[in-house]
Amino acid sequence: MLDNKRILLIIAGGIAAYKSLELIRRLQDRGARVRCILTRSGAEFITPLSVASLSGEKCYTDLFSLTDEAEMGHIRLSREADLVVVAPATADLMAKMAAGIADDLASTTLLATDKRVLLAPAMNVEMWGNKATRRNARQLVEDGVLFVGPADGDMACGEIGSGRLADVPDIIAAIDNFFRDARLRGPLAGKRALVTAGPTHEAIDPVRHIANRSSGKQGYAVAQALADLGADTTLVSGPTSLADPAGVRVVRVQSARDMMAACEAALPVDVAVCVAAVADWRPADIQASKIKKNGDGAPKLELVENPHILSTLSKPSNQRPKLVIGFAAETDDVTENAKAKRAKYGSDWILANDVSTGTGTFGGETNRVHLVSGNGVENWPEASKIEIGKILASRIADALTVTEA
Repeated sequence: MLDNKRILLIIAGGIAAYKSLELIRRLQDRGARVRCILTRSGAEFITPLSVASLSGEKCYTDLFSLTDEAEMGHIRLSREADLVVVAPATADLMAKMAAGIADDLASTTLLATDKRVLLAPAMNVEMWGNKATRRNARQLVEDGVLFVGPADGDMACGEIGSGRLADVPDIIAAIDNFFRDARLRGPLAGKRALVTAGPTHEAIDPVRHIANRSSGKQGYAVAQALADLGADTTLVSGPTSLADPAGVRVVRVQSARDMMAACEAALPVDVAVCVAAVADWRPADIQASKIKKNGDGAPKLELVENPHILSTLSKPSNQRPKLVIGFAAETDDVTENAKAKRAKYGSDWILANDVSTGTGTFGGETNRVHLVSGNGVENWPEASKIEIGKILASRIADALTVTEA
């Protein structure tokens, strides 16, 4: 459930901060990517170096770091996570959250986030039972903040009662439950989605093939984003080195014909997103043995056209998805070629991107796309492929809602 999930962990002060180190490791064991903010009081108990060493990421501590804030660090930290976890959450930080106070990196990030927040409180039993803390906790629940714990038991101060940080397995279970519930409640719950990704390999002989530079990253990001919104998602993937997206049914194929057959087998679906860079042609004959050099020059390959998956899925039929979306990898006249492709193949949307030399799109982490639809062209700003996937999934959810209205 936590594969490739991005967790922003805010570590506040208190002796329980040492448990956050175990939490980081256990989250990583589950496939999550963890980025951390350590408050000034938290740094009295554990060091930024230990947090950074375990997370494999920079540990953020200072709101006024010139480098980070030149890039609007607190905004970026707050928006690039799938979930914000505060463990331990002190009475002081809870009070700041309830009152909307932003006077350090942790509280500013919490105020700026558009993601759900999970608090794991840890404090003295009397502090947890204080009317002010209880009032703040009620306000935070009303604001949509999630809680795990606190637990009962012995405390470092020698007292016994409620206020201990929840055990690490309980915190992880609460994180698991958040993502499971989010899918069940998501806007695409009950919908079926088909995504294609990666290149296809068209065999020439047992050791050679025709292919392209697609890494599959954008298609995998789209599949993950659709699944995260609740869709029952099938990803038909050409050869890639990527791990399967969490909660996604993955069908691995080699050739365009394999991909076409897998897509047809996945029907019916509500939405099909053809991200794969399918080879347009394949050798007419596949040689059974490796082609050898014989001194007569390069062999001549006769090519035949591959089936066109986007065109096939777009054709009117009782199994045509309600929404068919294609990607157009272009090097020249990007939007104009995408418009022509949409008209030719009959898809509802085309997302065009520039893959010419120097853009870094193939194999890179970012993308710049142009959404071509019946309403015209939308130019999306450059963003990570993960963010592009999320934006597209959200637009798909909106479009399917309108279709059913």
